[in-house]
Amino acid sequence: MRLSALSLPLAAIAIGLSACQSLTPEERRAADERQCLGYGFKRGTNAFATCLQRIDLDRRADARAFRLQADENFDDFTRPIYYPRYYRR
Repeated sequence: MRLSALSLPLAAIAIGLSACQSLTPEERRAADERQCLGYGFKRGTNAFATCLQRIDLDRRADARAFRLQADENFDDFTRPIYYPRYYRR
Protein backbone atom coordinates (compact mmCIF):
# COMPACT_ATOMS: atom_id res chain seq x y z
CA MET A 1 0.00 0.00 0.00
CA ARG A 2 2.84 2.36 0.84
CA LEU A 3 4.53 1.77 -2.50
CA SER A 4 1.40 2.56 -4.50
CA ALA A 5 0.84 5.74 -2.48
CA LEU A 6 4.30 7.00 -3.50
CA SER A 7 4.20 5.80 -7.08
CA LEU A 8 1.57 8.30 -8.26
CA PRO A 9 3.40 11.45 -7.05
CA LEU A 10 6.72 10.10 -8.36
CA ALA A 11 5.17 9.38 -11.75
CA ALA A 12 3.69 12.87 -11.86
CA ILE A 13 7.07 14.41 -11.06
CA ALA A 14 8.79 12.30 -13.72
CA ILE A 15 6.24 13.32 -16.35
CA GLY A 16 6.56 16.96 -15.36
CA LEU A 17 10.33 16.90 -15.59
CA SER A 18 10.29 15.14 -18.94
CA ALA A 19 8.16 17.98 -20.32
CA CYS A 20 10.95 20.43 -19.46
CA GLN A 21 13.38 18.90 -21.91
CA SER A 22 14.30 21.12 -24.82
CA LEU A 23 15.29 20.00 -28.28
CA THR A 24 18.66 20.67 -29.80
CA PRO A 25 18.58 22.47 -33.16
CA GLU A 26 19.41 19.18 -34.92
CA GLU A 27 16.56 17.36 -33.18
CA ARG A 28 14.16 20.19 -33.98
CA ARG A 29 15.20 20.16 -37.65
CA ALA A 30 14.74 16.38 -37.81
CA ALA A 31 11.27 16.69 -36.23
CA ASP A 32 10.34 19.42 -38.70
CA GLU A 33 11.56 17.31 -41.61
CA ARG A 34 9.53 14.32 -40.36
CA GLN A 35 6.47 16.55 -40.13
CA CYS A 36 6.90 17.83 -43.70
CA LEU A 37 7.54 14.30 -44.96
CA GLY A 38 4.37 13.25 -43.16
CA TYR A 39 2.48 15.93 -45.08
CA GLY A 40 3.66 14.25 -48.29
CA PHE A 41 6.39 16.66 -49.40
CA LYS A 42 9.48 15.21 -51.06
CA ARG A 43 12.89 16.06 -49.63
CA GLY A 44 14.90 18.46 -51.83
CA THR A 45 11.91 20.17 -53.48
CA ASN A 46 10.81 23.78 -53.19
CA ALA A 47 7.58 22.67 -51.52
CA PHE A 48 9.59 20.83 -48.84
CA ALA A 49 11.72 23.95 -48.21
CA THR A 50 8.58 26.08 -48.02
CA CYS A 51 7.08 23.66 -45.50
CA LEU A 52 10.19 23.90 -43.31
CA GLN A 53 10.16 27.69 -43.61
CA ARG A 54 6.51 27.93 -42.60
CA ILE A 55 7.07 25.72 -39.56
CA ASP A 56 9.97 27.95 -38.51
CA LEU A 57 7.97 31.14 -39.08
CA ASP A 58 5.07 29.71 -37.08
CA ARG A 59 7.41 28.83 -34.21
CA ARG A 60 8.85 32.36 -34.23
CA ALA A 61 5.37 33.91 -34.26
CA ASP A 62 4.37 31.77 -31.26
CA ALA A 63 7.51 32.86 -29.38
CA ARG A 64 6.84 36.51 -30.23
CA ALA A 65 3.23 36.25 -29.05
CA PHE A 66 4.37 34.60 -25.82
CA ARG A 67 6.88 37.40 -25.17
CA LEU A 68 4.26 40.07 -25.84
CA GLN A 69 1.81 38.38 -23.50
CA ALA A 70 4.49 38.08 -20.82
CA ASP A 71 5.28 41.78 -21.22
CA GLU A 72 1.62 42.66 -20.75
CA ASN A 73 1.39 40.48 -17.65
CA PHE A 74 4.35 42.21 -16.02
CA ASP A 75 3.52 45.72 -17.19
CA ASP A 76 1.99 46.64 -13.84
CA PHE A 77 5.25 45.97 -12.02
CA THR A 78 7.03 48.96 -13.55
CA ARG A 79 5.15 51.35 -11.28
CA PRO A 80 6.01 51.86 -7.64
CA ILE A 81 3.89 49.81 -5.30
CA TYR A 82 2.42 51.56 -2.29
CA TYR A 83 2.05 49.60 0.91
CA PRO A 84 0.25 51.50 3.68
CA ARG A 85 1.93 51.41 7.06
CA TYR A 86 -0.10 50.49 10.04
CA TYR A 87 1.04 51.94 13.35
CA ARG A 88 0.16 50.69 16.76
CA ARG A 89 -1.04 53.27 19.23
